[in-house]
Amino acid sequence: MSDPPLRVEEIRNAMLDQLIGREIQLLETTRSTNDAILGCITKKTAAGLVVFAETQTAGRGQRGNIWESAARKGLWFSVLLRPQISLTDSIQLTSWAAGCVCQTLLQFGVESIIKAPNDILVGDRKIAGILIEMRAQPKAPHIAIVGIGVNLNQLPQDFPRGVRDRATSFAIIRGCPVDRTTVAISLLRRLNDAYRRYA
Repeated sequence: MSDPPLRVEEIRNAMLDQLIGREIQLLETTRSTNDAILGCITKKTAAGLVVFAETQTAGRGQRGNIWESAARKGLWFSVLLRPQISLTDSIQLTSWAAGCVCQTLLQFGVESIIKAPNDILVGDRKIAGILIEMRAQPKAPHIAIVGIGVNLNQLPQDFPRGVRDRATSFAIIRGCPVDRTTVAISLLRRLNDAYRRYA
């Protein structure tokens, strides 16, 4: 039985009238959700756009590392923001996003820690990661693309051999899968509520 897709209309309805999630797109496949946003934005694109992908063929982590994005097994998404911070203060956004991911995982029964600057671990294994990419804009607030990847329903065999001893997922920790749409809604709401200090 194949894994169910994200229920994008349910996510849209849950984020009505919010900043983050004011527009939500779902791609079946893309190189990376950060690249997908960078490729479609204009000066008029409003902050709050969220792009999910069911799988990424070239997902990126910190320092050029590859982020493995098994199809329909986790949450792979990016958020377009125009924060009132300087380019050099992007670490603030990393802390904000990582904190929201940890709080959301805890809501679903998984305790995690932040390994600065952008990894989220359970024990010594990575369950999620953050990638912030900032772009300067002349005479306008800078653009920030906030990429988030969360491992949810992978089993050990869903990870490449090279990362099996360093990666984990909700399903591995709890022994059962979780509804990805429910987690997505919870995480987007938490991100939206905690973002007000930067808007």
